[in-house]
Amino acid sequence: MPLHLIWAEDEAGGIGRDGDLPWRQRTDLQRFKALTMGHPVIMGRRTWESLPFPLPGRENLVLTRHPDWSDDGAVRTTIEHVRARSEAGETLFIIGGGEIYALLLSEATVVHRTVVHTTVNGADTHAPPLDSATWTLASTETIAAQDGDAHDQTFERWTRS
Repeated sequence: MPLHLIWAEDEAGGIGRDGDLPWRQRTDLQRFKALTMGHPVIMGRRTWESLPFPLPGRENLVLTRHPDWSDDGAVRTTIEHVRARSEAGETLFIIGGGEIYALLLSEATVVHRTVVHTTVNGADTHAPPLDSATWTLASTETIAAQDGDAHDQTFERWTRS
């Protein structure tokens, strides 16, 4: 199943604070766009609501417990629909938030993780830990802060062992 999870976390595993990203890392956003462009992106409702607009060039799918939910630019989906598309061989990217990552980590084949070299005070959403018995670090690249980055960062690609 080509189910990919993608997130950026601080050195303590924090991925969010007060419903938003706790940093602005232009280099990480460019990587996110390059990896997800042309693929469906699946997110929770709160992640959808944190976006300024639908992500262009990608089908925006929202997992929510609210059966009547709808919003312009997104399609409500179900976990069964996500699984069926993944099992059919379609590459899908799970983009947040914390509950959705935890829900689908056991079914993912690849995790794209950016470690932002800082620790966020008050982080209230965390990434699920990657168990070394299940996941293998396939590649890693540390990048010094570029124009538009607040911090250095390390791009990691993990594959299911």
